[in-house]
Amino acid sequence: MSNQVEWAKRVAALAKTGLYYAANHYDEERYQRLLDVAADMLANAADSDLCRVKLILAADDGYITPKVDVRGAVFRDGKILLVREAVDGRWTLPGGWADVGDAPSEAVEREIREESGYEARAVKLLALEDRKVRHPPSPNEVYKVAFLCELLGGEARTSAETTAVAWFAEKELPPLSEGRVTEDQIRRWFRHWRQPNLPTEFD
Repeated sequence: MSNQVEWAKRVAALAKTGLYYAANHYDEERYQRLLDVAADMLANAADSDLCRVKLILAADDGYITPKVDVRGAVFRDGKILLVREAVDGRWTLPGGWADVGDAPSEAVEREIREESGYEARAVKLLALEDRKVRHPPSPNEVYKVAFLCELLGGEARTSAETTAVAWFAEKELPPLSEGRVTEDQIRRWFRHWRQPNLPTEFD
């Protein structure tokens, strides 16, 4: 099923790019029909709502490129900072979509502050990864950017997106929001925290 999601996303990207460069009304109609077919395929393959998929596709204009999801690994007393997502009630590293105008490090520092109440500074790029390699299928094509971050201060505070903030030992991880972070990723970030000279990971 994940292959079908990837095929549908590629068709949708080609259709959106075709719409952007269409030379006449006839080309626009053809690419729009192709986009509608891709939306149907994607909604079916990803077990997602068709209207939601169409809204996601409509939000992207021009040449289609991956979105950027930033995540921050913050440690204190041998434990990692996690927040509980309001959407699914599961836990993840603080983070989210990078905003236009933010450098990636600024984006992750902002997300940590907004979602957890803590202040942190990005000190190392841990990984730049293609979301589809390690996560469940998604309508979006996403690059995930993980940073090791130094705790500067602040105190636990929830937000509109989070319902709890806590620190967890590596062997005591709670149920994770696997569309956002996996157990394997968290264990790798623990290794990077313990061994700062490990190289950045990619793909």
